[in-house]
Amino acid sequence: MVDRLAPADRELIAAARQVIIDRYRENRHHIGAALRARSGRIYTAVHLDTYVGRASVCAEAIAVGQAMSAGDSEIECIVSVRHPRPREANQEIQIVSPCGICREMLADFAPKCVVIVPTNGGVARVPIADLLPNKYVRKT
Repeated sequence: MVDRLAPADRELIAAARQVIIDRYRENRHHIGAALRARSGRIYTAVHLDTYVGRASVCAEAIAVGQAMSAGDSEIECIVSVRHPRPREANQEIQIVSPCGICREMLADFAPKCVVIVPTNGGVARVPIADLLPNKYVRKT
C-alpha cells in the first residue's frame, strides 16, 4: 500500500499524478513521471506520444534529462503513473512500472535509484537492478 511508503515517496507519487492531471491530453500525454534527485529536488515530466510510435518519448526519460540538465545527476527514486482514457471504466490514475527501454536508461544513468512499482496489493520500492536482471554492459 502507498501508506507504507515514506512521506517523501508519497510526495513523489503526488507530483507524478499532478503533472499528468495538469497535462493529460488523449493520444498525446498519458504517462506522468516524477523523480527525486539526491539534492531533494523533484523533476516531473509527461510522455510524448507521437503518430509514429518510434518517435515517442517516455516521461521517465524526459524527467531524467531535466534532472541531468539541471546538474542533478544522482537520482534517488522515480515513479510513473498512467492517466486512464476517458472511455475507461476505472478513472483512477495508477502507478505503473517503467517500460523495458526506460529500465535500461535508468540502469545506465541512475544505477543506484529505486523505482516505485505496483505489486499485488499495493506498491513497493524496488532497486532498478532488480527490474533489469542480466543487464547488457559494454566491454571496454
